[in-house]
Amino acid sequence: MNIGQAAKKTCVPAKTIRYYESIGLIAPASRTASGYRTYDDRDVQTLRFIQRARNLGFSVKQVANLLALWRDRDRSSADVKALAREHLAEIDQRMAELQSMRETLEHLMQRCHGDERPECPILADLAGDEAEAEHKSRRIKDFAG
Repeated sequence: MNIGQAAKKTCVPAKTIRYYESIGLIAPASRTASGYRTYDDRDVQTLRFIQRARNLGFSVKQVANLLALWRDRDRSSADVKALAREHLAEIDQRMAELQSMRETLEHLMQRCHGDERPECPILADLAGDEAEAEHKSRRIKDFAG
């Protein structure tokens, strides 16, 4: 099958297939006499493997390691599990970072009046003027109260 057919069967864009080939993630495709890439069922299976691993957030380097383990019939499942455990720890770390970002943004939004006034704790924080934003916020409360 040609690259378009392989792309359709695997849901991997042709451009991505060419990229995977260029970085050595997949073997160079066979070529027709006119130079077109051709793929067989094993190539399709490999591309599906890569796509599934990428969808789980594995990096290209991690996918290369997983592919090597997948192809190695003498592998130890402990090696595969260790790689998955390492990736899970990375996911947990990213989730913690995202949760922290969410909490910070939620805190800033609660402090922003969201009205016609120009003072905005969100912008002040982004500019690194947190102390100034807090001071202005107190000054406005004192004036209003």
